[in-house]
Amino acid sequence: MSKDSKVVRVGLLGIGTVGGGTFNVLTRNAEEITRRTGRQIKVTHVADRNVQAAQAIVNGKAQVSDDAFALVENPDIDVVVELIGGYTIAKELVLKAIANKKHVVTANKALIALHGNEIFAAAKANNVIVAYEAAVAGGIPIIKALREGLGANKIEWIAGIINGTTNFILTEMREKGLAFADVLGEAQRLGYAEADPTFDVEGIDAAHKLTIMSAIAFGMPMKFEQAYTEGITKLEQKDIKYAEELGYRVKLLGISKRNQKGVELRVHPTLIPEKRLVANVNGAMNAVVVKGDAVGPTLYYGAGAGAEPTASAVVADLMDVARLMDATTEQRVPYLAFQPEHVQDLPILPIDDIESAYYLRMRVSDKPGVLADVTKILGDGNISIDAMMQKEPDENETEAEIVILTHITVEKNMNAAIAAIEALAAIIGKVTRIRMEELSK
Repeated sequence: MSKDSKVVRVGLLGIGTVGGGTFNVLTRNAEEITRRTGRQIKVTHVADRNVQAAQAIVNGKAQVSDDAFALVENPDIDVVVELIGGYTIAKELVLKAIANKKHVVTANKALIALHGNEIFAAAKANNVIVAYEAAVAGGIPIIKALREGLGANKIEWIAGIINGTTNFILTEMREKGLAFADVLGEAQRLGYAEADPTFDVEGIDAAHKLTIMSAIAFGMPMKFEQAYTEGITKLEQKDIKYAEELGYRVKLLGISKRNQKGVELRVHPTLIPEKRLVANVNGAMNAVVVKGDAVGPTLYYGAGAGAEPTASAVVADLMDVARLMDATTEQRVPYLAFQPEHVQDLPILPIDDIESAYYLRMRVSDKPGVLADVTKILGDGNISIDAMMQKEPDENETEAEIVILTHITVEKNMNAAIAAIEALAAIIGKVTRIRMEELSK
């Protein structure tokens, strides 16, 4: 595009939920967008397998075809917006767009988490922009906050509710006292969960997003394959209830912390104190807490999915591209916030080496000495107890439940203690373990 041109011509790959939202926001807010950028941003071409549906959305305002590869090679397009998802065809299309000197905007968290390193290198070599705000937390501008707004800080940790499906399920389990399987069915009926909900409920989607945020926060390559991922499928309703009795809420959190040994990169159910703002983020909403050394803890809250919330982030990226497309690489914000030559290959800590506090629940034979045996094992492992709750057996029952909250310890010490506890004759079945985070400092 020539420098004196006032129109940024956009090719849209996919005009489904987010693509339709993007087209509508660009059309509805065209005047505001032009006032802010000094350029008109216009979707001129759309590629979608369902040509008829796409034509109905654009209503003659853009050319529509089913040939995505022709779109990324079209010389009349300045920016390609990739909204088709996945990481096979999407990767090929994005790399081909970059090779054709086109800027790229994507909402594809899996693509960036798995192939971002390769994509950013190609973009740098071709002097084009790859913008990906919409890939994490929908309409919440968390990427911009990490890359720019908090740029003066050394980021210490990130903790986020970054999957709306699991947050909806956990909220319903807490508020209605329902089991996971029942709430999952309801989430699917309401459209919050896919027919195959694996990516959401097993924490994979959250791990994609956490990988991206961690890379920006700490200036390191994407390392999704090293993220520890544990979903919510094994959570029992009673644990959510007991946690609340102790003053905690259970959330699926993506957590990343940097210390002298390396970076923690983990997704799992987590107890957090109910007084924390993030503990009160309910339904399908998202929230991310970022702790900077200068600013302290900061909270970013909003809709993490949906047509127009995600479109808000896509269009904001398009506006950034419109402002910076004629700038040199040195004048643009680096993809991972740090200059490429200063990105560091930091080690990801194995889950055994992370430090956390723990919630433990065990079913025991109701007889003398059991509690003493359990506390001795914890003591021998240098694991101190913060709180304890015993649920007495019902009449005619001979089994009770004990819930213990511990202070912070190393995970491998906790694993050894749990194995020793489970070996006690009085312990029935497995010990339930959920990690705990204070998120205060």
